Amino acid sequence: MSKWQKRWEAMRSWVSGFFYGMLFLDIERALRRERADLENLFALILYGDMIGVPILPPYYSLRLLPFIVPSVNIWKRRLLRERDLTDLVADLDT
Repeated sequence: MSKWQKRWEAMRSWVSGFFYGMLFLDIERALRRERADLENLFALILYGDMIGVPILPPYYSLRLLPFIVPSVNIWKRRLLRERDLTDLVADLDT
């Protein structure tokens, strides 16, 4: 590759990243936040019996338990992490 081709590729990469951030980054963050909220709700439904919120009968919870066990540590860490003012401000929709 010549020097100009490398520069052209670098410029094209920068411009595509700029437009991606300008057009799609906010949408992607909102969708990821929504997915995390839905995963938290699903885990609450499954673990509700353990914490005293009987939402789903225990039989179905036990049948679904093997599928959710790998994400138990991630779920606990996500729910129990400290949140500061900047996290709350980031969740506001303007």
